Amino acid sequence: MKTTLPIQNLKCGGCANTIITRLSDLKYIQKVQVETAHNSVSFEYADGNSLEQAIKLLSKLGYPIDGENNPLIKKATSFVSCAMGRMNKQ
Repeated sequence: MKTTLPIQNLKCGGCANTIITRLSDLKYIQKVQVETAHNSVSFEYADGNSLEQAIKLLSKLGYPIDGENNPLIKKATSFVSCAMGRMNKQ
């Protein structure tokens, strides 16, 4: 199955790199793509459980899906994730 999720706090390629790297590490998530211009992430997933894991990981990284609570701590976490993505970009 494939989905596209609108996410919050997406700023740049550093954010995208972190999201792609971390979601791709999940066992049943494949073909992760991030569209910074549309604040969205697309990927293929095996079942509802793997989709839920991906949504939870996005939130943990500071990129909650649209409609999810987005407190200051998640916004701050997204800046850390972004910085990590910039440092790990090759």
